Amino acid sequence: MPRIELSAQINAPLERVYAIAKDVESFPQFMADLKSLVVLERSPDGSRTVTEWVGFVPQFRLNVKWTEEDIWDDQAKTCHFKQLKGDYDRMVGEWRFTESNGGTEFISLLDYEFNVPLLGPLVQKVVQHLVKQNLQGVLNGIKARAEA
Repeated sequence: MPRIELSAQINAPLERVYAIAKDVESFPQFMADLKSLVVLERSPDGSRTVTEWVGFVPQFRLNVKWTEEDIWDDQAKTCHFKQLKGDYDRMVGEWRFTESNGGTEFISLLDYEFNVPLLGPLVQKVVQHLVKQNLQGVLNGIKARAEA
């Protein structure tokens, strides 16, 4: 199963970056490849959300859909997430936010499986590149919003 690890140094306070990341409803406003995101459930304390995502892969003119459970830990400044259903065969990950160099380091880990029937390893490399590119877009979007 491919694993993608990315990080971004953000010149903004930890609390601001974490609050922007936790405000998932706003993601379609600043993430170009995200067509929609709907919160289906939210616990009263905000520590658990279930969200429905529709992303767009322009290279294949393909929508990718999934429903995800997020577990937010406000003390540790982390989010553990997993796909509950959707187009990925498997998707789990973690976001970590820590104070670093007067700002915030945002680390994103993603383990996923996305099998395209009847297509070989070459396509899997393309899919991995696109997933990585999309994940980098998430980091860049949160960074730009936090530093604005």
